[in-house]
Amino acid sequence: MTTDQLTAEFETFQGELESFLLRMTASVQDAEDIVQDTYLKTQAKIHTFRGDSSLKTWIFSIASNLARDLLRSKKRWPETITDICREETLHNRQFFQEALQIREMSPQGKFEIKEHIAFCFTCVSKSLPLEQHLALLLREVYGFKVAEIAVILNQTEAMVKYYLHVSRNRLIEIFDHRCSLINKEGICYQCTELNGIYNPKQKAQEELVKIEMARDAETKSKEELFDLRMKILQELDPFESGAAELELHHLEHNRQVMENHLEENQ
Repeated sequence: MTTDQLTAEFETFQGELESFLLRMTASVQDAEDIVQDTYLKTQAKIHTFRGDSSLKTWIFSIASNLARDLLRSKKRWPETITDICREETLHNRQFFQEALQIREMSPQGKFEIKEHIAFCFTCVSKSLPLEQHLALLLREVYGFKVAEIAVILNQTEAMVKYYLHVSRNRLIEIFDHRCSLINKEGICYQCTELNGIYNPKQKAQEELVKIEMARDAETKSKEELFDLRMKILQELDPFESGAAELELHHLEHNRQVMENHLEENQ
């Protein structure tokens, strides 16, 4: 394969790769850096590619290894991240000033509840062990087969199935207890709170009925609601949506809060 052919192939799923890495690292800078490093590594190692898997699987394998190298020394985020970051946000005037400026000036500054549901998953899923987090995103959001994930993670298919089973069940449990959109006893109301701040003239409940997950919360099983949450992630590109700049600003704030929190609690 020539360099031009590799570049052309790489570009067909570069956006998908970058969004995957963003959801792994919660950092735009890290995601962009790993994409660049991945491309350079594929150029250097293309002669070793034998076609035993698809080129996309091979490249995601390189990117996943780079992400693991970066994240392995870092602590997992707690399941209560939304609570911790909410408290910090409420006392951070600069954050809200910047956010409101983005809301008013940016074409990607809309606040959309659906986008925030995807943002919330990015944060909460970082409470999973690293291998489980990787496997879950690859399967549930990016549609890789178990055999392909086994290649990417250099694990057996049986181990990949185990990762998928425990990670999926754990997140179903977390969201069932926390998310007020799918459980009336849920304690997190960030979606509706932030909608009130950014869209004061827009009724949150009217927006919620447009979201299948919230609309069907009374009739769907926990597993079906989780699948609907995954459907939202599959349909959203965190770099390209109408709410992208606002949510990425929010994500960077959460990342900084969590780094400080974890350092203080060592």
